[in-house]
Amino acid sequence: MELVLVTGGAGFIGSHTVDRLLSMGYGVRILDNLQKPVHLKGKPDYIPDEAEFILGDIRDKETVRKALKGVDYVFHLAAYQDYLPDFSTFFHVNSVGTALIYEIAVAENLKIKKIIVASSQFVNGEGIYKSADGKYYYPKRRSNEQLEKGIWDFLDENGKPLQWQWTPETYASPPNQYAMSKYSQELMALNFGERYNIPSVALRYSIVQGSRQSFYNMYSGACRIFSLSYFFDKPPVIYEDGNMMRDFVNVHDVVDANILMMQDDRADYQAFCVGGGKDYSVKEFANIVAKEFGKEDIKPLINGEYRFGDTRNACSDISKIKTLGWAPKRDAYDSVKEYVNYLKSQTDIDDILEYSQKTMKNLNVVRKAASK
Repeated sequence: MELVLVTGGAGFIGSHTVDRLLSMGYGVRILDNLQKPVHLKGKPDYIPDEAEFILGDIRDKETVRKALKGVDYVFHLAAYQDYLPDFSTFFHVNSVGTALIYEIAVAENLKIKKIIVASSQFVNGEGIYKSADGKYYYPKRRSNEQLEKGIWDFLDENGKPLQWQWTPETYASPPNQYAMSKYSQELMALNFGERYNIPSVALRYSIVQGSRQSFYNMYSGACRIFSLSYFFDKPPVIYEDGNMMRDFVNVHDVVDANILMMQDDRADYQAFCVGGGKDYSVKEFANIVAKEFGKEDIKPLINGEYRFGDTRNACSDISKIKTLGWAPKRDAYDSVKEYVNYLKSQTDIDDILEYSQKTMKNLNVVRKAASK
């Protein structure tokens, strides 16, 4: 039986990957530190008994050495995600943790068949834009001065809005500490992998949705925020004007991509975008959640608030991974239905929306445009 290590295997994507691997007959070992607030209540009950579980930190060399012993494949999904400005933690967890895996593999000449590293769509930053006359733009970020005025879109020299483009993995412009740390993981995977003959793949996941997303992680995004709002009969807050475009990808499609990358040698030493292939505005996505709850009468609040550091649009070009035979089979409706069913099955959910909003405002992440 081949043995697969899944770091972050107690988490959202990791746990679904663990389930799939077990169903395929692989032996599975999980390394996870059960960090709060993601795992606020300890080890989740969905972790299967058949999987070996190591409680430990991806930054601890002896722990990682133990976890890698006898392993054939590695899914490196453990990561630090947050809006907090503790910049060093992102690199200490994400970058150092990845470096340790390769360091130990090289030093001990481990016979690892492949390492699949989780990257992020956020590596694309604001992505690529085009003006009406066909000129391409590669904006870095929107200034706080612009956002304070409630000017949400990128504009050309004539003040006309630019049109976002589906952005491929050939482009990278990481705008913040999280994105930079994830890009460093990509670079290590592809360069260390090729240099030391350890087949490796980096996957830039778009916004992944589905069951087991933490209710307590402020980073986990739109599906959690909107679902909890409607669950508690509260109007969800939509930032900016709600016309930000996103591509959401279902967690089971992500697992399909993970397994394909593990099994297909054509993927080696490359990065791939893993997205949903369809664009939704944030307002449209909120309406999908409202319909699932049957609460379309509760209208979202759009009051000029914005999250400083958010990308205006984020849609990934998945043409490359589709050449290997992968394509998303599920849409945002499927993801929302699964998440809502998961939410309704819980018996001990606290109303944490107000806490989350206050925390982000205290950190000066959520701000309000002066003109709104």
